[in-house]
Amino acid sequence: MKKLILLLFITQVFLSVNISAQFKLMRFDENYTAYKDSTKTFYNSLKYISLSENDNNKYLSLGGEARAEFVEFNNEDWGKSGIGSNPFFIQRYTVHADLHLGSRVRVFGQLRSAWENGRKNGPRPIDEDHLNVQNLFVDVDAIKNEKEKLTVRAGRQELDYGSGRLISVREGPNLRLYFDGLKLMYQRRNFKSDVFMMMASEIGTGVFDNKPLKSVNLWGSYNTLILPKSGNLEFYYLGIHRKGSRFEDGIGDETRHTLGGRFFRYGGGFIYNFEGAYQFGNFNNSTISAWTASADIGYLFENVKGKPTINLRNDYISGDKNNGDGKLGTFNPLYPKGGYFGFNPQIGPVNLIDIHPYATVDLNSKMTLQADVVFNWRYSLQDGVYRPSGSLNLTSMNSKKRYIGTAFLGSFNYKINKFFIFNTGIQYFKTGEFVDDIIENDKNGLFINSRVVFKF
Repeated sequence: MKKLILLLFITQVFLSVNISAQFKLMRFDENYTAYKDSTKTFYNSLKYISLSENDNNKYLSLGGEARAEFVEFNNEDWGKSGIGSNPFFIQRYTVHADLHLGSRVRVFGQLRSAWENGRKNGPRPIDEDHLNVQNLFVDVDAIKNEKEKLTVRAGRQELDYGSGRLISVREGPNLRLYFDGLKLMYQRRNFKSDVFMMMASEIGTGVFDNKPLKSVNLWGSYNTLILPKSGNLEFYYLGIHRKGSRFEDGIGDETRHTLGGRFFRYGGGFIYNFEGAYQFGNFNNSTISAWTASADIGYLFENVKGKPTINLRNDYISGDKNNGDGKLGTFNPLYPKGGYFGFNPQIGPVNLIDIHPYATVDLNSKMTLQADVVFNWRYSLQDGVYRPSGSLNLTSMNSKKRYIGTAFLGSFNYKINKFFIFNTGIQYFKTGEFVDDIIENDKNGLFINSRVVFKF
């Protein structure tokens, strides 16, 4: 009861502030220098704390987030484990501080606490981490003028690129991803380029018990060119090294390189997103040759009430054609955004062909509805079905059936005010002939969730 009263008090304090909060996916991308002349209100005084009377670029900004989510998953694994209804509750809390020591140097730090309660088979790797440093890095602007900018970022940091198919901060799950390493960020007019070398971590569920892998296992370059009136062009190279990678073809060490590109346009009228990537490298004693191609086209009716959109997405993602032939054809999605294929998909972006029509409509300025249908096939009959993380879930078991199943999704998003967002959704998965063939007495899956998020 005391927590509820405190939350209501904080809400009233924040709602009494006449500001325009622009919260971003990556909280370190927010800029509150415009608040320097309006710090008399409580909220603004948190977002801009002056550290110098003579230099407006020396300031401290504070922020945070609280997220609570109820989940009900029925037959998450299509009945394979025997667990039917599985309701549980997950929470995530973060606080951060953004310290600017002038126009060229800043330090950003963020703590995260994530909890899971009630799941019958315990927390998943994406659910629980009681206390951890999520971000802690230093930015130094080595070059900064009207034409170009070069920033060096060193330390623990989150990464998110493109549509999230390969490198995503993974906002949907309770635990967002982070890495330790060095990144160079260059920008000149319409061109941006990031070059990075990163280490992942082994995640523990306790307090400050996460362990960096102590070797670079992700490196690459991601580049964006803005083409006025035409769209945006991205091209990238990504490299990974992993021990104990598991595919249907076997388990072993993997060094993989990805070359890819993306061309997209969002906004009113015709919208599109085309992306393709090719992978090569080594896995055990095999060479890697894998690929993916995606097309997402649609139309935003910006002059129609509710601004409805209709889209059609189609993905081809390679799988392995012949086990033990010295060549691995299974695509590796690296660090993907699972929600790319639905807000809680049961199938990951590996060995997959899908057709995905979807539509959205704004009920008013604060409420949005979305409906999706996703049809899923195996690309190769010699490879299995993988989870959203890219890990192997079901082996092919020599099944000649290709169709995995159909997912039906509906979601509702309500922006209550500047600080609170509520969303809820339902997903029904009707198993196809492949799942029916290899799982005895398989069952259709049902997922329901409701989430409240508070940010400041």
